[in-house]
Amino acid sequence: MFFASDNWAGAHPAIAENLTRHAPGFASAYGTSDLDQAVERTFCEIFEREVAVFFVATGTAANSLSAAALARPGGIMLSHRDAHMITDEGGAPEFLTGGLRMAGVGGSGGKIDVAELASAINCYPEGAVHSGQLAGISLTQATEIGSVYTLKEIDAICDLAKQHALPVHMDGARFANALVKLATTPAEMTWKRGINVLSFGGTKNGCWCAEAVIFMNPEQTKDFPYIRKRSAQLFSKSRFIAAQFEAYFKDDLWLTSARHANTMASRLAERINVSKNARLAWPVDANELFPIVRREAVERLQREGAAFYPWPTPLELIDRIGPDETLTRLVTSFATSEQEIDQFADLLG
Repeated sequence: MFFASDNWAGAHPAIAENLTRHAPGFASAYGTSDLDQAVERTFCEIFEREVAVFFVATGTAANSLSAAALARPGGIMLSHRDAHMITDEGGAPEFLTGGLRMAGVGGSGGKIDVAELASAINCYPEGAVHSGQLAGISLTQATEIGSVYTLKEIDAICDLAKQHALPVHMDGARFANALVKLATTPAEMTWKRGINVLSFGGTKNGCWCAEAVIFMNPEQTKDFPYIRKRSAQLFSKSRFIAAQFEAYFKDDLWLTSARHANTMASRLAERINVSKNARLAWPVDANELFPIVRREAVERLQREGAAFYPWPTPLELIDRIGPDETLTRLVTSFATSEQEIDQFADLLG
């Protein structure tokens, strides 16, 4: 019963097999191999336009180097106050950008509220040297609490950004999970709405170690090769990241895997909704669930081998959690089985 994180899941067998298939022989290094270039073309096909693709090893690197590409002297990047870039990157965005500051914006459901975003933008007027200058806006899709921005919500943020000539970054660590939830296309969820830079995640959805920074306008990447090299994210044998993405995209494996994870989350949500020992803090959109669970039940589940985490209580939930309850997080993956769901639910009671 492994619900601690989709990072706990191994590699999808098809991806592991493709790594083995590409292991022998020789290929040119540093992203110049035929396989690297073929996968870059696949990204362009998926996004329905020419995009610039830069492989990196981790989501932290993808987010931080995306921010570095947008950084300005005295720069500030706005994101939701509970976004992963603020709460769980260990200061990497600030470090790898050379001092860019992350500033939090409020909003319910883990999503940036457009009115609060407008107020935050007004706090940094152009030319106010003492407060710094805005460098961009980052939104997380799916969010840190598992919710998914609708296309209209992305439109609203990007429209406001355009009014102030600000680029928009999307943290897509669970990009595929959000995509299948919305039943849309990568193009519709990104550049057609106004997203400029994307952290494209594969690791949480069955890859071993495959992330990418994608620029929707390749002309904006002049300095990025140097930024990636300086940050030790230029892999000599990058064909092994490409091999993962090759299998990831073949026959829509990435969408099938994400759809399975989301379906398992919905199944688990149904079982939690009928339990007397737990209730969902908010609706389930993708593959993360946040149930409020009686502490006695938490202890029982963990004794029986269930892996999941207690979760910090956001401001909007403080008055809704009783003294004998705990907010928890459960995450499903491509590898989650119905049997695991039912076993967990039976133990929950």
